[in-house]
Amino acid sequence: MDPNSDELLTVHLKVLNEKQMLRNVFAEFYQQCITLDKQYFGISKGARVEIGAGVSFFKKSFPEILSTDIKNANHLDLVVDAQQMPFEDKSIRAIYGINCFHHLPDPDKFFKELVRVLDNAGGCVLIEPFYGFAASRFYKKLFDSETFDPAQKFWKNETQGFMVGANQALSYIVFKRDKILFEKLYPNLEIVLQKPLNNYLRYLFSGGLNFRQVLPAFFSPFIFLIELLLYPINSVFALHQVIVIRKK
Repeated sequence: MDPNSDELLTVHLKVLNEKQMLRNVFAEFYQQCITLDKQYFGISKGARVEIGAGVSFFKKSFPEILSTDIKNANHLDLVVDAQQMPFEDKSIRAIYGINCFHHLPDPDKFFKELVRVLDNAGGCVLIEPFYGFAASRFYKKLFDSETFDPAQKFWKNETQGFMVGANQALSYIVFKRDKILFEKLYPNLEIVLQKPLNNYLRYLFSGGLNFRQVLPAFFSPFIFLIELLLYPINSVFALHQVIVIRKK
């Protein structure tokens, strides 16, 4: 199936509705975004926007969220290209992107848009593939349509229709390897948090959006307990990380 097709969006929506374990993982992602927003962004006005929403149910949990994607779909509020957003200057409190950033063809355009649309002390929460021991091996073999290349020289992606050709190591490249360059290019943006997340076992056992679930949903509490016990070595096994960017 073509990763850029509307048909895949329909399939993913059906999968997400059927997999309670996976829904729990995404629900934690959404709550993480809201919690970090309240913790790090020092404003109360302005819209909250999810970019690259796809089949997300973020808005169902938090109705005030504006749900957007580069593709049109009935459950979305607006079609938005994150590199050229239709919002007024300083009109946005927070932007959230879950597994979205590494699909952007030109991250520089996105960061310039953040500077423009975010109000002062507003920010962006990104949840992206991690780059640790397990993640770097896992993502290299996960999809034929995407890569994991931490040695990629430039930030631009050679994407085809946004979904094909994305480099899942992009968040490592920009926010870790080239952090000093990021700070030089965007003095009005600061990375205030970057940490691995610890719901990797439930994500794996759920099969994600593209693979068969390995364990039934009622195992979730036990798997969660194992994740808690493994927290001290989270950076070894984590599959996702969260990055918080704030506008000065």
